[in-house]
Amino acid sequence: MYFPSSAAKQLSTAPGLPLASEPVICLSPSPRKSLFCTLTRSGLSAWRVRPSAVLAHLARTSTSLAEHGENVSVSWSPNGRNIVIQTASSYLVIVTVEYDPEERPYQPPPLAPSAQRHFLPGPGEALPFQSIRLYLEGVVRLEGTLLSVMPRNGYILFSTKSPSTVQRIPWPGAQSAEDQYATWYLNDEDFPWLVDSDVCVTKMLYSKTTGIETWLTSDGRAYLVQLDIGEEDHARGSLSDASRDSQQGRHSQETNHSHVDARWQGTCIHSVEPPRWVQKRRRQDPSDLKDGEYPYDEPRRAMTVAINTRFSLIATGTHCGTVEVTGFPSEDGTPPKAQVLQIPNMYAREGTGAVLSMEWSSDGYVLAVGWEKGWAIWSVGGRCLAWGFGVEYEVDPEKFQDSFMYGVTDVFWAPGNFELVLLAKPAPDKTDRQLFVLPFAKSATTGQHSPDNTQYAFLQMDDRVLVYRGADQPDMSVINPESDVWQHVKIPHAYLSANWPIRYSALSADGRLIAVAGRRGLAHYSTTSGRWKLFSDDLQENAFMVKGGLLWFHHVLIAAVDVANAYQIRLYSRDLELSNQNVLHREVLTSPVVVLSLVDNSLLVYTADNTLYHYLIIPTSETIKLHQCGSISFAGVISAPGAVRSLSWMVPNAQKQLGDPVDDLAVATVLMIVGGKLVLLRPRRSGDDEVRYDMQILADRIEFCWIHLRGIGTLENSLWGYDGQGIRLWLNALNIESGASGSSGVTQENVKESLNIPLQFYPLSVLMDKGIFIGVEYEAATRTNLSFAMFRQVTSSHLFLHHVLLYHLENSQVREAILFASHYQHLVYFAHALEMTLHNVVEEDAATAQDGGDTVKRAHLLPDTIEFLDHFDICLDVVVGCARKIEMTRWLRLFDVVGNPKDLFELCLSSNRLKTAGSYLLVLHGLVQPDGDGVGEDAVRLLRSAIAVKNWQLCREILRFLHFIDETGDALRTALSEVNVIPAVNGTQVIAANGTH
Repeated sequence: MYFPSSAAKQLSTAPGLPLASEPVICLSPSPRKSLFCTLTRSGLSAWRVRPSAVLAHLARTSTSLAEHGENVSVSWSPNGRNIVIQTASSYLVIVTVEYDPEERPYQPPPLAPSAQRHFLPGPGEALPFQSIRLYLEGVVRLEGTLLSVMPRNGYILFSTKSPSTVQRIPWPGAQSAEDQYATWYLNDEDFPWLVDSDVCVTKMLYSKTTGIETWLTSDGRAYLVQLDIGEEDHARGSLSDASRDSQQGRHSQETNHSHVDARWQGTCIHSVEPPRWVQKRRRQDPSDLKDGEYPYDEPRRAMTVAINTRFSLIATGTHCGTVEVTGFPSEDGTPPKAQVLQIPNMYAREGTGAVLSMEWSSDGYVLAVGWEKGWAIWSVGGRCLAWGFGVEYEVDPEKFQDSFMYGVTDVFWAPGNFELVLLAKPAPDKTDRQLFVLPFAKSATTGQHSPDNTQYAFLQMDDRVLVYRGADQPDMSVINPESDVWQHVKIPHAYLSANWPIRYSALSADGRLIAVAGRRGLAHYSTTSGRWKLFSDDLQENAFMVKGGLLWFHHVLIAAVDVANAYQIRLYSRDLELSNQNVLHREVLTSPVVVLSLVDNSLLVYTADNTLYHYLIIPTSETIKLHQCGSISFAGVISAPGAVRSLSWMVPNAQKQLGDPVDDLAVATVLMIVGGKLVLLRPRRSGDDEVRYDMQILADRIEFCWIHLRGIGTLENSLWGYDGQGIRLWLNALNIESGASGSSGVTQENVKESLNIPLQFYPLSVLMDKGIFIGVEYEAATRTNLSFAMFRQVTSSHLFLHHVLLYHLENSQVREAILFASHYQHLVYFAHALEMTLHNVVEEDAATAQDGGDTVKRAHLLPDTIEFLDHFDICLDVVVGCARKIEMTRWLRLFDVVGNPKDLFELCLSSNRLKTAGSYLLVLHGLVQPDGDGVGEDAVRLLRSAIAVKNWQLCREILRFLHFIDETGDALRTALSEVNVIPAVNGTQVIAANGTH
C-alpha cells in the first residue's frame, strides 16, 4: 500500500534572514497543502512544499513578545488567507497572507551565452515560485486562559478555561461582524450531550476537506460537534473584553451580546471513565477540581483525533500511546467497536509515549502517526506498514541526523501522498527540531482499482512507476526473494516537472502499456518501444485534467476528464500522437466520474450523481467509439457516491449469448467497495417492472478486492478481499448462474466466506496460475558510517494452494480438491504445496485428539487427505517429506492411515525411487526398536541399488546414516563389504569418520 523508500530529506529550519535560528515549535499545512508554515518562539515562516523553500518570514519584536507572550501554536483559515497564532499569554496574533501571482520572489540569474545548464527541474519544480507576503493584521486579547483556536472562514472559534467557554469573534475588519460574536458556557443546559459538563475544551480540530469538527475535553473524551443554526437562543454570558492591537496603534472595544441564534450539537466518539475516587472527590469537594480539570492521569485520555470520511473511520490517539479506530456513530446509538492498532512488540520495547499527531492520507488508505518516541504508518484495515522507534543497529550518535526515528511531534501528507512531512522531536542532547520529508512508494490501487487485473503489482513513486514482472518469469524466479522482478519506468521530467503529483496510473491487462495523469493532461508509455508519448501542445495539455480514472482497452486509452467543469470520457490510441485532433471519441457526461471499470468490452462509468452508465466499446473500420446501452440510478442504494472505491459486474451467460446488451444493466449483479464495505447488489424486478437491488454486505474494512471469473477449478467465479490482516476468499461467490437456474450450488441469497488466509506482508497481486500471492514489506537499514537511515521495499510471496485444499478437505470435498490441485501439478513447488497441506492436516488432527474436539472431523480429515494424495505420483515423497518435519509422536497416527512405512519403502525401492526410499529409512529407524534390527539390511539393499545407477550423492547419505545408527562403525563396514566396496569385515580398510573411504 504505502512504503517508505530511499532516504528522508532534511530541510533547513533557519530562515534566510539575519536572525538567530530558533527551534521549530509546530507546523501547519495550508488547506490545499501546496504551502505550509512553521512556527518558532518569535517567528512565522511560510514554505512551499515543492520545491521545499521559505517564501516569506514574519518576525515578532521583543516588545510584542513581552506584551503578548511567545508563540505556542499556529493554524490556517480554511480559505488560506489568514494565519492565527496562539500565544502563551492568551492572545491571538492574526496574520494576513497576501498572494501576488504577478510578482516572482525568485528569478534565476541570466546565463552567459556560452553557459549551459547542467540540471533539469525535478517533479513539480517547473512552475514559478509564488510570491507571498505575511502582514500582521492585529492582536486580540482574550479573557480567561486560551486553550485552543480553530479559524473558520467567517470567524475565529476558540475555547478558554476560567471561565470554561467556547467563543467566536469575527475577523478584524470583517463587514457585518456583530452577529459573529458569541459565547457559549459549558453547562448541562446548553450542552446536554456532554457526558460531563464540568470540563473545558482543550483542543478543537476542523478539516476543510471533510467538513467535520472535533472537540477534545479535559476529561479525556472526544466529540464530533456541529453548530446548528436555529431559533434565537439566550446566551448566558457575553464576550468579555476584546481588544485589538495593530501596527498603527492600539484600541480597545468592549461588546456585550446577549443573543445567539446557534446551538452546538455533539456525539461522544471516545469515552473514558474516571476512577471511583475521582468521582467521589467531585461529589464531596467540587472546589478541589479547578478549571474543569481532573487531578489524575488517564492513560486512554484522547490526545488527537483524525477523521477518514472515505472509509467512515475515526482514529483517536491516546496519552498511553494506543491508537483506537472506530466507525462513525450509528443512528441507533450503539457505540461502534474500537480496533486498537498494534505495533510489532520487538520494535517498541520501551513504549511509544503519547500520541502527538495523526493524519490520514487524502485517499483515506493510510494513517500516519507521530509519538513521543517514534512514528508509524497503518493501512485502513489495521496493517502496520512501516514504523520507526529508534534504529535497530548501532549508529554514530554524533553523525546520525535522522532524529525523526526517535520521536515526531507533527506530521502531514504532501499533495499526492508521495511524501510525509515530519517535525522531529529534539534529541535529548539537542534543542533543535528538524523538518524531514520522507518519500513513499504506494500501490496504484489507491488512485483507482481494477479488480480483474491481478497479475501485475503496480507501484507509484514520486518520479516513476514500478511494474512487477514475476508473472512472466519461471516459477523459481517468482518465489525467490532475491530475484529482481521489478521494472522501473521513469516518468519524463518534461511532463512531471509541471504536472506533479501523479494522481492516476493505469496498466494494461498484458502489462505492456502504462498511462499516468498528474495535475493536468496525461502521458503514456509502451514497454515494447520503450517510448513515452506526451502532448506536443502545452495549451492542449493544460486545458483538461483527468478526474475519475484511466483504463486500457487493448491499445486504446480511456480517460475520464474534466474540461473547464465539463465532463467527458475520451479515447486515445497508443499508435497516434497525443493531441485533441487525434481523440478517437468523446462522450459528454453531466456529472464528474467517480470510478471507471472495464469488463470484457463493456465500460462501466459511475458518476457523482449516483448513476451507473453502461457503454459498449465498438471498433469500426476507421476508429473506435462508445455506444451507451443504458443507465440506472443507485439513489436509495448508495448514500455517498464519493465512497465508491471499486466497481465490477457479472452478467449471466444466457444474457451474454442471446440477450440485448441494452438489458445487461437490468440483470447484472454489481460488485462494489463502498466506504470499505464489500457489497453485492443483485437485481430484482418489482411488480411495476422497475429494477430494484438486494444488497448483501460481504465484509467490512476491505482495502481492495480481486475477482476471478474464468478457469482454474474451484477458483472460477471466486472473490478475494484484503482486510488488513489477510485475504478473505469467497469461492463461487460470483456464480450468478446457479441462483438463476435453480441448479445446485451456492445460491444468490447465501454467499458465505470460504476461508481466511493470514499474511505477514502486504499483498499487491495474486498469480492465479501459479498459486501465489505477491507482496511487499519495508526494510530500514542503518550503518555506523551513514548519517541517515535507508528504506527499501522487499518482495515477498506466499502460496495459497494448501489453504484452498485444506478448505475442501475439511468439508469432505475430495473430488473438488483433486480437480483444483490438478491445475497446478506442473509447478516445480507443487510437492511442497501438498506437503504443507498434509502437515496442516496432521497438526490439526493431533490438536483435535488432544482437545477432544470434533471426533467426526478427525475421523475423515486425515483419511480424506491421504485419499486425495493417492491421486498424484508424488504422494510417497509428500508423505515422507511431511513425516520428517513433524514430531515423531505424530508418526503412529500418520502411518496408521497411510500404511506400513516398510511397505512404502519396498514400493519406492521397486519403482526405482531411491531418494524417496532413503527418506523412508529414517522413518523406519525412528519407528523400530533401538537396536535397529532390519534397518541395516534395508540400507544395504538401497546402497546396492544406488551404486547400480551411480547415484553417488545418495550413496554418501546412506553411509552417513549407517554411521549415525551405529557409531562403532560395524554396520558401516558390514554394508560396505556386502556391496563389495571393501574386503570382508576383518579387512584393514580404513573408514573415515564421516562414513566415506
